[in-house]
This record gives sequence, C-alpha cells and structure tokens, in this order.
Amino acid sequence: MQNENDANLKAHLKALHRQLQETNDVDPELETLLRQLDGDIDRALARRAESQLDENTFGLSSQTQELAARFNVRHPTVSAGLRQLGNMLANMGV
Repeated sequence: MQNENDANLKAHLKALHRQLQETNDVDPELETLLRQLDGDIDRALARRAESQLDENTFGLSSQTQELAARFNVRHPTVSAGLRQLGNMLANMGV
C-alpha cells in the first residue's frame, strides 16, 4: 500500500507541475516554493522507505496547505491541487 500511495503522490506532483507550466504569470517566488516542496516530499518519501522518519519529515502537509493559500488568489486550480496534495500527505502521516 505504501508504494501505491507514494506513486499516487508523485503522479499528483507531476500533474501540479504541468498545471503550473500551463498557467500564465506565475510568481517566481511561488514557483520556487513549489519546487522546494517537491524536493522536501521526495526526501521524506525516501526517509520513510528507509524507516528513517524524524521530526523534520512531518509538517509537509501544513507546508503544502500554506502554499495552497498563497496560490489561491491568482491560481485557484493549482491551489486546489495543492490542497489535495496536503490531504494526501496528512493521510500518509507526513
């Protein structure tokens, strides 16, 4: 089940990146934050696979929700995807 959840999460991240590329006039700061979040999630999944979760692994769900709030005004479609991603992370305990 863990591998399936990880695969779904990665697929969702790819979809978000596609949405972002299709969106005109994206704030460079928000784009950078999304890329950082992507890297953080990849590292968290790798640590989880190695059973090396620590206190730095947790909080990605809330980080994702905060990013969704920042995207909400100008890019509601991306924001909705980020909220869904945050929910997926919360359900995974990350």
